[in-house]
Amino acid sequence: MRLLVPALAATLPLGALLSCKPEAAAAPAGAAATGADAGAAAAVAVVEPAADPIESVVRVNTTRQAWNPSQPWEKLKPRNRRSLGAIVGPGQVLTTAEMVADHTYIELESPDGKKLAPGRLLAVDYEANLALLGLEDPEADAGFFDRLDPLELGDPVGIGSELEIIQVEDSGVPLVTTGTVQQVDILADFLPGEYFLTYEVKASMQSAASSFSLPALHDGRLAGVVTSYDSDDQICNVLATEIVNRFVEEAVGGGYRGVATLGIAVTPTDDQHFRRWLKIPDDAGGIYISSLLKEGSAEKAGVRKGDVLLSVAGHDIDRLGYYEHEIYGRLYWSHLVRGSRTAGDEVALVVLRDGEKHEINAVLERREASDQLVPKYTYGSAPNYLVKGGLVFQELTRPLLRSFGDEWESRAPLDLLDALENPEKYEDRADRIVFLSGVIATPATIGYEPLRNLVVEEVNGRPIRDMADLVDAFATVPDDGLHSIRFAKEDFTVHLDELVSTQVDTQLLQRGLTRLSRVPEEMGGE
Repeated sequence: MRLLVPALAATLPLGALLSCKPEAAAAPAGAAATGADAGAAAAVAVVEPAADPIESVVRVNTTRQAWNPSQPWEKLKPRNRRSLGAIVGPGQVLTTAEMVADHTYIELESPDGKKLAPGRLLAVDYEANLALLGLEDPEADAGFFDRLDPLELGDPVGIGSELEIIQVEDSGVPLVTTGTVQQVDILADFLPGEYFLTYEVKASMQSAASSFSLPALHDGRLAGVVTSYDSDDQICNVLATEIVNRFVEEAVGGGYRGVATLGIAVTPTDDQHFRRWLKIPDDAGGIYISSLLKEGSAEKAGVRKGDVLLSVAGHDIDRLGYYEHEIYGRLYWSHLVRGSRTAGDEVALVVLRDGEKHEINAVLERREASDQLVPKYTYGSAPNYLVKGGLVFQELTRPLLRSFGDEWESRAPLDLLDALENPEKYEDRADRIVFLSGVIATPATIGYEPLRNLVVEEVNGRPIRDMADLVDAFATVPDDGLHSIRFAKEDFTVHLDELVSTQVDTQLLQRGLTRLSRVPEEMGGE
């Protein structure tokens, strides 16, 4: 069965410095029901033509082209995707961030296929998996949104509510699939480890109009966005109303600040011996703060490693990290930060420290992926690298680790995984992890061919904090003409002849390598 709306399974590492839920995400999603599946599904949900919804949706077509993890100077083959976006403001269309990740072209298409117009990205949040699009040239395509009206934003819905999922067939015929909210949970659908409030909706989808994202309505108003669909279980994951509304209200006004993180990692306190050691009263809940993000919101506010988080924004947290939501019932505590608030908001915390309660107000901040030791995603930016004499150096990112395969969490080199899972061990001496990712066999690298995946500590005696440092270090040639490269593993050092490596670099450029390096200040034109 063809996979159309992938939902990446994600389990939170214990050491991850995020306020996220430590449980598996939704199962991988598949295409809508076909053949015998479609016949069985017809008895479960009603699929019927609709007239009104088509006046508030447009097709979104994108061309995406990611960078090659092993050869960062070139891109992979382009790929095309299609979705159905909801009109949420004058000339503004809501879709998923997955649709525009690594995009090279965006096109908006009227539901009947008669109008096409180049689009552009107005706002995006890859963590929340939402994007706002507009026309590339509103004056040239002024008539594109004629007779199309924005949808109103809905109110949060509870378990048992019915949602209408909108599809449009290639012929332009609209379809409405009615589904029931069976569960509300905190799930990760796009980026692993990024958990947000999600409706799990029982509905059977039609394959004729399948898409990477679809609008979901309740009583004619926008209730959420379908981010994945499992055709075997007939379950849609719908990014919830609260998440969608917050993004739209800020992004449409042009002042989107993004979702924030408190910057803590936590563990449950259900073990009685652990609770006694922490001096937690029997009638209290609370979760143990096992680590803090350096310069994160919690650390700046005065939260300490070893504190017990008792409440967030007036909501008591139980021993496993859950609280009672007025609509959804029992939810994981991270929704009080990542789902209910945005960057710049203040949140009230109560922590237990040495048996005493402390009230702390933390100002939530958004930490961009580009500011992380090991960025969790790299969409919209080209990878930093350096090729010197055939030695290939890169900056470590989570996508690069994922290139080790489906079992990358066990197959990737331990030193690189350690930097991802325990960034606090490295942040004092590095802004990024620079490592030798591979070796091209050249006269300058004879004997070094087997070397790879070694973290660089110094070049020519200069500490390396990022790729810019590495480029600058190689620009200074030692008196003996030999560059010394010291790696972190077992204090291992190699030498590179400047004269020979310069000759090799010239030959690599002549043979098709587009450029020898890319560092942040060079990336403006990428």
